[in-house]
Amino acid sequence: MLRPADLALQHTRRKFFGKAATGIGGVALASLLNPELFAGDVGSSATGNGVLGASHFPARAKRVIYMSMNGAPSQLDLFDYKPNLHEHFDKDLPESIRNGQRLSTMTSGQTRFPVAPSTMKFNQCGQSGAWLCEHLPHLATVVDDLAIVRSVHTEAINHDPACTYIYTGAQQPGRPSIGAWVSYGLGSGNKDLPAFVVLHSTWTGQKSAQAVFSRLWGSGFLPSENQGVSFRSQGDPVLYLTNPPGVTSATRRKMLDALQELNEQEYAEQLDPEINARIAQYEMAYRMQSSVPDLTHFAEESKATLEMYGPEVGTPGTFASNCLLARRMVERDVKFVQIFHRGWDQHGNLPGELPNQCHDIDQGAAALIKDLKQRGMLDDTLVVWGGEFGRTVYCQGALTKTNYGRDHHPRCFAWWMTGGGIKGGVVHGETDDFSYNIVKDPVHIHDLNATILHCMGIDHTRLTYRFQGRDFRLTDVEGQVVKGVLA
Repeated sequence: MLRPADLALQHTRRKFFGKAATGIGGVALASLLNPELFAGDVGSSATGNGVLGASHFPARAKRVIYMSMNGAPSQLDLFDYKPNLHEHFDKDLPESIRNGQRLSTMTSGQTRFPVAPSTMKFNQCGQSGAWLCEHLPHLATVVDDLAIVRSVHTEAINHDPACTYIYTGAQQPGRPSIGAWVSYGLGSGNKDLPAFVVLHSTWTGQKSAQAVFSRLWGSGFLPSENQGVSFRSQGDPVLYLTNPPGVTSATRRKMLDALQELNEQEYAEQLDPEINARIAQYEMAYRMQSSVPDLTHFAEESKATLEMYGPEVGTPGTFASNCLLARRMVERDVKFVQIFHRGWDQHGNLPGELPNQCHDIDQGAAALIKDLKQRGMLDDTLVVWGGEFGRTVYCQGALTKTNYGRDHHPRCFAWWMTGGGIKGGVVHGETDDFSYNIVKDPVHIHDLNATILHCMGIDHTRLTYRFQGRDFRLTDVEGQVVKGVLA
């Protein structure tokens, strides 16, 4: 509880107007905060406990599994096949292609920009005939379920602002993440698990990989209950999930009841909505003590299922294990699961490191798609995969026939999507002969996020939150749904 002197210090002009709302102005404020007025008209296609109450229109996807490849996978070596580049080996990238576009500080001082063709072999796969890197053999078996978007682009050229941008809609920290927006809008389908969960995967690339920060799954200015809950790969999935020695579940319950009474008294004085969010989070943590151990225990999975995900599925924290865990989460109606996999930042030795990175994710990602499909869940589960930007066609550092590195490239990169609301067997967008510029169907990252929300039944222009005098949204003031990938 605050002392009277401390309480007086908080009675600023902003605090005065905030508390004035509890009087006659409360009626007006309540009407403004009505979800239907606050987020636009809502439909009646689904129900939930988010501010929307229901999605704006019938949702094709009830949940999202978002695979974040941190470090920026090379589109040239995975999805954007350019066989004619071998004719340009070690030749300078034509200025007409680069056209003065800015470079990162890692290569801006180079005197040459020699073209580095991919050393990877590509195979034409499935009925769609999409070209995939040889190091994605499992993903090739489900390629006809995928919509591969080869024309994604962004303005950010360095990792941290680029990740912040694609996940929150702004390069500057402080905005809510996409998972937080979904949680805020649609709520959770399971009272015993969070609406938004984050999983971190081990990787076989450089251990000094680009860091990820909690703001990438944070709630920003949205209520803190909408932030992602980050599961750990070792020990308890969530810190302090297990009661300490001598503390029983009954004791824990009494403590939480007493704490709730104190918080309710504090809320009566302060009227701070974060206090109610804190109460809700304490209760969620208590329920997770029972729900999470069952969730993370794979003993009930069949031998065939475990074999489908591969030998690494039994090692907690691997990408394969996290893919199976994600399936178990969406099976329990968790709305948004984000899986991070780091180590894709290959400025050097790309031919040596990229195959290992592909091995990390290939079987698990393909198995997840097959698993969801055989359970009848792929039709209403959206799965997306991609990084924060792409890689340059020119080499960073020394170039040989067998070795090269690639710098950051925001002008074009590749993502894939599958599941609820997405048309399978589609390759969307084209780049030039050097995979440097987009020549057909560009997809900005705001367009990508607008499409994800669209599949969830959300009009991205109508899910907003007023903060500091402005209505904010995930896609800022831009974004168009990519209709070419919709079913």
